[in-house]
Amino acid sequence: MTKRIQAKTKICRRLGVNLWGRPKSPLARRDYAPGEHGQKRRKLSDYAQQLAAKQKLKHYYANMTERQFRRMYQIASKRRGDTAENLIGLLERRLDAVIFRINFAPTMFAARQLVNHGHVMVNGRRVNIPSYQLREGDVVEIREKSKNHPMVLESVQRPEREVPEYLQVDYRALKATFVRVPKLSEVPYPVQMEPNLVIEYYSR
Repeated sequence: MTKRIQAKTKICRRLGVNLWGRPKSPLARRDYAPGEHGQKRRKLSDYAQQLAAKQKLKHYYANMTERQFRRMYQIASKRRGDTAENLIGLLERRLDAVIFRINFAPTMFAARQLVNHGHVMVNGRRVNIPSYQLREGDVVEIREKSKNHPMVLESVQRPEREVPEYLQVDYRALKATFVRVPKLSEVPYPVQMEPNLVIEYYSR
């Protein structure tokens, strides 16, 4: 499991965006980076812009480790088609990302924890690996013993996000289907992601 060393609020402030689109964003009060020199505005070099784009996308998915994220890039670069689109497709196929998208958890971090603790099943089998890659047609559901989990019930009753078209969800049964791999334009990021800069960062 990834250890999140930085506080989520500091991640948002350092990147200068409300990364997860949460209502209580720290940027509402302090729209500058943390630290003594956080309020200084600097012009970013091309490298700095590429690094920021990479950090933003990496942090969005529950602060993945650099090793995990680089591996995603390597897999995406070896596939046919646009590498940036392939990368987004791989990230959105992650089990924890799907749990977050269908509102079974309030945050990406909570979705990862839900999977880690064995509350989620894929095609009738329990899966506790957040990075598990779903395939088209896979059915994701909450285990029978976990259907009264307070966090899941609260998230379903008060959804913060609309479910994208590439997912179908049945809230009564706490079950969803991964319909297809999405394109970048279909992913409902609360902030603008720039995967092309991420590709430039790793291919430099």
